[in-house]
Amino acid sequence: MHNPTTNNAVDAVDTVLPGQEYYVAETDESGLGAVDAVADDRAPSSQWGEAWKYLRRRPLFWVAAALILMALAVAIVPQLFTATDPRECILSRSLNGPTTGHPFGFDRQGCDIYARTIYGARASVAVGVLTTLIVTALGTIIGSIAGFYGGIWDTLLSRLTDIFFAVPLVLAAIVVMSMFQNQRSIWMVVLALSMFGWTQIARITRGAVMGVKNDEFVTAARALGASDGKIIFSHILPNAAAPIIVYATVALGTFIVAEATLSFLGIGLPTSVVSWGGDISRAQASLRTQPMVLFYPAIALALTVLSFIMMGDVVRDALDPKARKR
Repeated sequence: MHNPTTNNAVDAVDTVLPGQEYYVAETDESGLGAVDAVADDRAPSSQWGEAWKYLRRRPLFWVAAALILMALAVAIVPQLFTATDPRECILSRSLNGPTTGHPFGFDRQGCDIYARTIYGARASVAVGVLTTLIVTALGTIIGSIAGFYGGIWDTLLSRLTDIFFAVPLVLAAIVVMSMFQNQRSIWMVVLALSMFGWTQIARITRGAVMGVKNDEFVTAARALGASDGKIIFSHILPNAAAPIIVYATVALGTFIVAEATLSFLGIGLPTSVVSWGGDISRAQASLRTQPMVLFYPAIALALTVLSFIMMGDVVRDALDPKARKR
């Protein structure tokens, strides 16, 4: 028999339970839709985006950037900074002090120290930049092959890297330059430094590639039929580039110092090329009587090298999430 009382109770249960009004909210009144909309509108932050946010708040970054830009400007267009020929040397002006148009005075040969300091940036920076580009490319290729393929490739290339790494860079460059003493030039110095300067970048690249080669995005690219070369250069290296960039920035300063060392020893750039290392070597004879002759090229060299080291240091911190939180 149909019981109206029972049906009314069932309808009441289906409609609302006791206390339900306290924990159930209508969807259009909860505000969750608005929250989801706000969350969806936020652009995802990348490693480089977070790094740039960190860098632009760091005074050290702007100081290093200003010094680097100044060094590059002086190296590329020295004519904007002096109209004096750095090779114009008049013995009657030997060791004369500063005068109008010659703020640093003259060296023992009567050459304008300011002009030689300005033009000396060209050779030193050129050697540093060219060597860095070559060793970065060579080290990245060798490290990528070793890290990606592993096995016999990793064993052979890693042992080759160890052999070259065991030889000190400057000592190896001295030997190479001594063998080609009659062919001294900027490119010869770059070649001598590049032959033994790629090992550290190869090691860094190998470790970075091994750290990401088994990630999901690499597996997905391989499943889509991407070639090994495309996987390495389009997927792996962009995600492993941070430590390579940091080391290359610091290495650039190291190669500038190496060139100055070779020129100081008289086996680097020829005397016809104006360079900081060569001028420092020439200034030794006047060190006791006119120490400022050595001071100007030395301080230019030190500031340039320091700027690249500072840039590498601050970029390393920017790309390290733990350092950004400190």
